[in-house]
Amino acid sequence: MKKWYDEEYEFTVEVTGFLRGDHTEHYCRNGEEIGDVYTCGYGCPVNAQGEGICSKTMMMLYPLMEAVRAGGNLTSLGGEGQYEKTVVCPDGCVIFRLTAKPTGNENFHTGGFWKEPEE
Repeated sequence: MKKWYDEEYEFTVEVTGFLRGDHTEHYCRNGEEIGDVYTCGYGCPVNAQGEGICSKTMMMLYPLMEAVRAGGNLTSLGGEGQYEKTVVCPDGCVIFRLTAKPTGNENFHTGGFWKEPEE
């Protein structure tokens, strides 16, 4: 991998609770625990052990991340703040908090990074 673009947001996804009791055994295939933290820029979130977030949950997170990248405000989508929203996994087991942090870098699209360099 050769990352050439410095992303305009850093994302954190933290496990904040469960909807079914106090553990996820026999419910969550990913084995989430309260306090687990995943981070990413544009790629899929990974934890400190290098394990990726649940693919079903990522399907829910990706549109929210794209909304932020496009200048959106997560309060317009039921979030707790401009850069924060709580989501429940599609299986109804785990509660996650998505938080975005602006890096100050230029937007990929409006900055023209998607264009081929002129020779």
